[in-house]
Amino acid sequence: MTVVTVTDRELQPKDYASDQEVRWCPGCGDYAILKAVQKVLADIGAPRERTVFVSGIGCAARFPYYISTYGFHTIHGRAPTIATGIKLANPELDVWVVTGDGDALSIGGNHLLHVLRRNVDLQLVLFNNEIYGLTKGQYSPTSRRGTRSPSTPLGSVENPVSACQVALGAGARFVARSVDTSMAHLVGVLERAHAHRGASFVEVFQNCVVFNDGVFDNFTAKEIAPEAQLPVEHGKPLLFGKSREKGLRLVPGKLELEVVPATAPDVLVHDERNRALAQLLTGLEPPAFPVALGVLYCDPAPAFEAEVHAQARAAGLGTDPASLDGLLRSGQTWTVG
Repeated sequence: MTVVTVTDRELQPKDYASDQEVRWCPGCGDYAILKAVQKVLADIGAPRERTVFVSGIGCAARFPYYISTYGFHTIHGRAPTIATGIKLANPELDVWVVTGDGDALSIGGNHLLHVLRRNVDLQLVLFNNEIYGLTKGQYSPTSRRGTRSPSTPLGSVENPVSACQVALGAGARFVARSVDTSMAHLVGVLERAHAHRGASFVEVFQNCVVFNDGVFDNFTAKEIAPEAQLPVEHGKPLLFGKSREKGLRLVPGKLELEVVPATAPDVLVHDERNRALAQLLTGLEPPAFPVALGVLYCDPAPAFEAEVHAQARAAGLGTDPASLDGLLRSGQTWTVG
């Protein structure tokens, strides 16, 4: 168990590192995400004694061991549910959920759905490496068609799940994407997610160097990234390319996007409050389109735990100091025998 020490001095990223040895494979993208989160915690001045990280099962699930805050390493796919309980019991805590594509979108799919639709005030970071890493490389819900693995030796014939489209479909009020190879971008996205009140969903494309190495090279490789990535920012045109010479617009008469010169008069301007546009952006894939990165959708609404506690207060619940025994014997109760 990590001991959380309270201090009055300004904390640095290193202060959020625990005394545990980080046990991911050398070169794993998880290291970069860990460093980014530690920087975010320092930047926002997160009190360690009031911060909680919750994880399920998988490589990413070791995260709570490596952060000097409170943490729960829980059961497969159930981290969102446990995090919901934590936030309901103590709304003042800053709750983070760390999960993977298999943990969240397979066995944990229903729990992910409900934490997002309820809009619990927490940050959920999904590490997507398109493979099951901890169990030695089986295909995952996000694996592409044709992926060869121990469980699909002839290649997967399934269409992959889009994590961000699932989040939007579940009613998430904040959906964003980043990559493990861009520290500045990842830190910025995570800070936006933290500032959002309600459930924040962040998908991070993360390279598994052992079982799925290079799976994202078609848009993260340095030499092609400008052509294959679409950085989105609220209120700014959707432009990409080495000289930002390309843009996106709606196909006339259709709810589809197409690539046009940046000088075209009808180039779309990103509106992060537009759910339909966010759905279109999450569906963009190379080589025909760049991959959209950044805050795709943000439209705040009241948080679940705030409404639950307000409802309880309005009903007068939790204000009577009566004993538990008295509460149990109130209302429609009777004695047997």
